[in-house]
Amino acid sequence: KAFRAVGSANGKNPVAIVLPCHRVVASNGTLGGYGGGLAIKRKLLALENSKKD
Repeated sequence: KAFRAVGSANGKNPVAIVLPCHRVVASNGTLGGYGGGLAIKRKLLALENSKKD
């Protein structure tokens, strides 16, 4: 049931860039949902990954 609490908290997050809720993945390892849409979630994750290089 904790996943529901996490999903609810992330859904109410007014500053998604500051509080990185886009990093949350589903228990099976897939991206799961994102309030801004999965395309935006993928872009944010890719942007963060490119900063590691």
